[in-house]
Amino acid sequence: MFPDKRLFQVFVYGTLKKGEPNHHWLTNKDNGFARFECKGTTEKKFPLLIATKYNIPFLLDNAPDTGHNICGEVYSVDETMFKNLDELEDYPELYDRNVFNVNGLDGNSHQCWIYLLKKYPDEFLKKERFISEYKDSVEKPYCENYLDTCTPEDLYNS
Repeated sequence: MFPDKRLFQVFVYGTLKKGEPNHHWLTNKDNGFARFECKGTTEKKFPLLIATKYNIPFLLDNAPDTGHNICGEVYSVDETMFKNLDELEDYPELYDRNVFNVNGLDGNSHQCWIYLLKKYPDEFLKKERFISEYKDSVEKPYCENYLDTCTPEDLYNS
């Protein structure tokens, strides 16, 4: 399957990374085209945390100069994959997305779309919860079926 002519760069920092529970979204050709470009870190600092009873990684919006430069992966995706990622991330209801600079380990700067949680409880901004890189773990296992049962209210019941 060949990609659409127009490609978008997307930075993934959570469950979509290689080896993580939702990476299959990027490798499933039925979802569209995705090509791994490089690992990288955000130029801007963001608060990243794992929260809710589902252990979901969230990158928070509207928290300037808070958190860390986030480690993740840069992908080029076609329009079909981009739309499927929007669906996975519940854009624009739960997440927003904006373009930010990512410093690639390939030595290049990448302009990437990044998904950010729009509205969240104040307790999410407790600095001791912030991490610079997400990894699924036995201590905080990601609940893959949260999509079937998660509601926006779950953000307030971590």
